Amino acid sequence: MEFGKVDRSLLDKINFRLPEDGYFARQLKPAPERPKVYIGSERWGRKEWVGLIYPAKTKESDFLEQYIKNFSGIELNTTHYQVYAPATIRKWAEKAAGTDFRFCPKFPQSISHYSDLASQKALIETDRFFQSIIHFEEHLGPLFLQLSERYGPAKKHALYSYLKTLPRDLDIMLEIRHPDWYSEPHRSELFALLHELSIGLVITDVSGRRDCAHMEITAPVTLIRFVGNALHSTDYQRIDDWVERIHSWLQKDLKAIHFYLHQPDATYVPELMTYLVKQLNQIDGLQLQAPRLIETTGSLFD
Repeated sequence: MEFGKVDRSLLDKINFRLPEDGYFARQLKPAPERPKVYIGSERWGRKEWVGLIYPAKTKESDFLEQYIKNFSGIELNTTHYQVYAPATIRKWAEKAAGTDFRFCPKFPQSISHYSDLASQKALIETDRFFQSIIHFEEHLGPLFLQLSERYGPAKKHALYSYLKTLPRDLDIMLEIRHPDWYSEPHRSELFALLHELSIGLVITDVSGRRDCAHMEITAPVTLIRFVGNALHSTDYQRIDDWVERIHSWLQKDLKAIHFYLHQPDATYVPELMTYLVKQLNQIDGLQLQAPRLIETTGSLFD
């Protein structure tokens, strides 16, 4: 992910500490049952994972099956580029049969980036997208609508109208990137509408845009996109901070927490995810499945 990328030499100068919970996050009530936690990355088609977490000589046709053995969810970026036939979606879902795995599809860019959201064409494309991804059935996680950095509050009326057309029986997340959304009065106005519609706000923890780590929860499901820096020491410090925050959220009235990890080189994803899982399992008694590392440097757990 190039969004928010900074030069490695600057990482030690960035304040990566997560801000306090936002207004709506603070309003969450204690709950007797903990939300489910799903972890993963954004693609299963990673040849660099063969011999690392996929067995040697794994065929590309078997990558999804191996991915599901190592993670409990996926930020499904592939749906950003095309709407897949229901038969394809059902085939993917069948790979997850008997598990609690979740697919979290991204809205197609034909809607999020190349439409004004207000047109009849955008609504038709949205319906076509929904008619595709509903075939994930019980394996369907939250969907997320990622707006471009150019989509700012000047277009808010089109955005608000579009959000009001979305179905309430699906978990939907919005990712905003234009910095003006995080300034008043736009921040309070948008966040209040999302809360009213029970639409979540993606939390994007990336080095160069700390405003996107807003720590607000406007719906019963939250989705975190964590962008690391090739196992720089700050990656582990940031994960420690997230473990502390997730620990506090596990006591709240939420349905699910999704955590999806990005790295500039996907080779680094399994090791950092293993660190996250180990910490969460130790502190909260969770039973999350860490990636099954076939080869490691041995640097973490010797």
